[in-house]
Amino acid sequence: MNENLTYEDAIKEMEEIIQKLESENLPLRHAQELFERAAVLAKFSQEELAKTSGKLFEIKKTLDGVSEEEV
Repeated sequence: MNENLTYEDAIKEMEEIIQKLESENLPLRHAQELFERAAVLAKFSQEELAKTSGKLFEIKKTLDGVSEEEV
C-alpha cells in the first residue's frame, strides 16, 4: 500500500472504481483487478478509521479525567 495514501484519497479512488464498474462494460479480468484494488482500499480505510477512533477515544478519556479533577 502506498505510504502516502490518505483516507480521503482511498475513498475517492474507491468511488472512481465503483463508478467504472457500474458504468463501463469492462473485460472480466480488468473488472476483477479493479474489484481487488477496491478491496485493498476498503481494508486500508477501515484500519484508518479504527486508528482514528482509538485516538479520539483516548483523547476523550483524557479530557474526561481532566474534567473530573477540576470538580
